[in-house]
Amino acid sequence: MIRILSVLCFSVTLFCAACGQVAIPEPYGPVPSRQQLEWQKMEYYMFVHFGPNTFTGVEWGDGSENPDSFNPSSLDCRQWASTAKAAGMKGIIITAKHHDGFCLWPSLTSTHTVKESSWRGGKGDVLKELSQACREYGLKFGVYLSPWDRNHPAYGTPEYNKIFAQALTEVHTAYGPVFEQWFDGACGEEMEFAYDWELFIRTVYSHQPNAILFSDVGPGCRWIGNEQGVAGETNWSRLTTDGFTPGKGAPATEILNTGQAGGKYWIPGEADVSIRPGWFYSPDTDSKQKTVESLMDIYYTSVGRNASLLLNVPPDRQGRIHRTDSLRLMEFGQAREKAFSRNLARGARIYASAVRNPLRMFAPKRMLDGKYDTYWTTDDSVSSACVIVILKHPEQVEMLLIQEYIPLGQRINGVTVECYDTRVGAWVQTAEATTVGYKRILRFPAILTDSIRIHLNARPVCPVINTIEIY
Repeated sequence: MIRILSVLCFSVTLFCAACGQVAIPEPYGPVPSRQQLEWQKMEYYMFVHFGPNTFTGVEWGDGSENPDSFNPSSLDCRQWASTAKAAGMKGIIITAKHHDGFCLWPSLTSTHTVKESSWRGGKGDVLKELSQACREYGLKFGVYLSPWDRNHPAYGTPEYNKIFAQALTEVHTAYGPVFEQWFDGACGEEMEFAYDWELFIRTVYSHQPNAILFSDVGPGCRWIGNEQGVAGETNWSRLTTDGFTPGKGAPATEILNTGQAGGKYWIPGEADVSIRPGWFYSPDTDSKQKTVESLMDIYYTSVGRNASLLLNVPPDRQGRIHRTDSLRLMEFGQAREKAFSRNLARGARIYASAVRNPLRMFAPKRMLDGKYDTYWTTDDSVSSACVIVILKHPEQVEMLLIQEYIPLGQRINGVTVECYDTRVGAWVQTAEATTVGYKRILRFPAILTDSIRIHLNARPVCPVINTIEIY
């Protein structure tokens, strides 16, 4: 203990003389809404691409499909929900209408829907069955509606914007709470058409005020700039979107990937990726799922880099999650559980170079108590600080998880991690990063250590950390 304390880069104050009430830090920059915070805590949920493309073997249908092509032989949305639940997912977002214009509910805005299909005698409604299954299994229900419609005769006219808004109204008034409305800005090269995004957003919020709206520019959350599930090494939940629109009018993908340090709005990233090579089911890919190792890497580069993970698992032509996909999801879940099964920081001692008084309210131990709404911080004038975690005994350490208390904004712009290598008797730098945000997971080669030192920089404000875990 004497050796450890002698090499600390700071002195630790164990008692507080002034125990009067001290104000919490002021929020810094934009902060998440209550809905955005709850969305971020979901972390991992399922994307479901399902429709005529499932049966025709194409990724982008052209709208000329015979509605009878959509004919799942034994649709079972309860099986989707039970699979998602067992995999540790918190919700399901379904392609209610893809670019081909086919509606998975009996929409009155189109003649390219399940009601024109012979499936269930034209009485079927996938959204109804899935929303009910989600409620049964305690999952949140979300929808994707593409504004691009390669079937509708009014597409490309001002009237179509009103028709699409009516389709949104149908979906958002008939199936209960919707946690996320997923938009993309796809628009055929063959036709230049200005979508009325203000109308679309206003329509969703008028019926689902708590929904998170996804697009290239939010406003609820943003595309991460690729379809590989990889957020930027630097990833701010802030973005200035004035003058931009989804699709062709979006910011550069590099900006979407990293966010902006001085961004005007809170628009966190969502990383979407498919478990298979394509987004829709194909029998040719039944044995081409991503490996567990690949999925774990994706988890670390999405959830572990301040983004959420939207993993696509396309139902097969029966209308069920294929057994090989389900098995891979379970293996992925087991791998995550194993990786995070033993938090070495639990029961450890923790100290900090500076603490905002009174000590009890903002004590370093708040970072280890497992409670989201308690945190350690410093006085406003202290923007850089060191934290040290002392384990009960030397352990093989290879991963650090750290979380900012984002209701007060995203602050950290520099992190350096050092471990005391008990084999050589010296401090060794093991990891460094820029941003933290809701959650950052830093991996490094395993090292035998009993002390982990974390240098934090939040200039020009004070750092606010609510969780540190060590694995």
